[in-house]
Amino acid sequence: MNRTLALLVTLSWLAVVAGAPVSAQTLSSVKPEQVGLSSEQLGRIVAMLRADAEKGQIPGAVLLVARHGKIAAFEAAGVLDPAAKTPMTKDAIFRIYSMSKPITSVAVMALVEDGKLTPGDPVAKYLPQFAEVKVGVEKPGADGKPTLELVSPRRPITVQDLLRHTSGLTYGVFGASLVKAQYRESGLLSDLRSNADFVDRLARLPLAYQPGTTWEYSHSTDVLGRIVEVISGKSLYEFEKTRILDPLGMKDTAFDVTDKSKYARIAEALPNDRMIAADTEFFDPRATQRWQSGGGGMVGTAIDYARFCQMLLNGGTLDGRRILGPKTLAYMTSDHLDPSIAPGSAYLPGPGFGFGLGFAVRRDAGVATVQGSVGELNWGGAAGTFFWIDPKEDMFVVYMMQSPKQRLYYRPILKNMIYAAFMKR
Repeated sequence: MNRTLALLVTLSWLAVVAGAPVSAQTLSSVKPEQVGLSSEQLGRIVAMLRADAEKGQIPGAVLLVARHGKIAAFEAAGVLDPAAKTPMTKDAIFRIYSMSKPITSVAVMALVEDGKLTPGDPVAKYLPQFAEVKVGVEKPGADGKPTLELVSPRRPITVQDLLRHTSGLTYGVFGASLVKAQYRESGLLSDLRSNADFVDRLARLPLAYQPGTTWEYSHSTDVLGRIVEVISGKSLYEFEKTRILDPLGMKDTAFDVTDKSKYARIAEALPNDRMIAADTEFFDPRATQRWQSGGGGMVGTAIDYARFCQMLLNGGTLDGRRILGPKTLAYMTSDHLDPSIAPGSAYLPGPGFGFGLGFAVRRDAGVATVQGSVGELNWGGAAGTFFWIDPKEDMFVVYMMQSPKQRLYYRPILKNMIYAAFMKR
C-alpha cells in the first residue's frame, strides 16, 4: 500500500470514530430502511439461507447485519443440531476457529498500550525457545529427491511478524513441503494441554520461510497467545476475559463450554461435513482442559462477535468501556505488508487485500472479486464463520455457520447480496 492510500485508510477509521454517535454503542434493532438498507433485499438473503438449509446444503446459519450502530438484520435459518433437528437459534454457540485470531491480536495490542511489549520486539525475548530456531530450505539431493537443509534466520522473528503472519511459521495441514511434512509427523497438536507445551514443541520445528519475507498462514497467533500468558502471568482466557470479553459483554465466548445448561445451544455440522482439514475433525467444546489456541480455539455467538466488531468500528470502545485507543486501532487496521513481502503457499486475504495486525485489510475498491470499500477488515473461521467491517459505510456483518465444505461458497455470495441492499451511496 502506498503512503497516500495508507493515509486514507487511517483517516477513514479516525473519521468514523470521531463521528460515531453515542447511540451507536447500543446495537438495538431497527428496520433496515432506517439505516439505508433494503428490507426486501435482506429478506432475499435470509430466504436463500433457509432454502439451502431445507435442502441439506448447510445445517443452519445465523446472519447479523449492523449499520450506524444499529442491527438491521438478525436472523436464524435451518437447524442447530442436524441429529436432533432442533431449530437454529440466534443465541447458538459456534466454533469460530480463526475468528479467534482478531481477539488474540487485540489482547496483544492491549499489552502494547500497557507498555509491556512492542511489535518490534523479538519473540525470543519472551519465548527463549525461539532463539535457536532454524529455517528449512529445500535443495535437491544426490538422488534427485528434495532434502531439507537447516539454515540460520537472517533476522529474528518479531511480534509484528506474528501479528501479520510473516514469522516464517506455517500450518502442517495445508499444502505440501518438507517443513509441512515435519509439522504433520511431529505430533505437534497431539494431546496438548497448554500453550507452554505447544510452544516448546513448535520451537523445535524449522521455519518454512525467512522471517519477514513471506505471508504464510500459520500458528503465529497461537504463539502470540503464549506471549500474552508469559507477560500477564494469566492464562490466555483469563487475560482475554478480564480485558476484552467481560468488558464487552461477550458472555458466551470462551475456549470451551463448561456450563452444561449451554450444551443444547452448541451448533453442530452435518455428519459428512465435520473435517476442517484432511485429518482434523471438529473439536468438542464440551471437553474441558483443552489447549487454549489463540489462533483457532474459541467458541461464541453472533451477538458476542457483533459487540467485538462494534468496538473495533468505534475505535476501541463500546458502551463506555475502552478496550484499545483509536490510534492503536488505526495502526492495527493499516496494511502491514510492504512490496518486499511475498505471498506464501496460499494467500488467503486474496486479490486487492493486504494484511494488518490480525485482519485482512482491503487496499483497492476494485481488483477483488467481491464488493467492498477500501479499509475493510475481515477474517473467517475454518468451520464456516466469517465477519467483515466496512468503516466507510459504518457497518459490519457477522455470519455464523458450521459447514467447512461451504465456507468459501457463501462468503462472496453474501457480500455481494448485502452490498446490493444499500439504498443509496
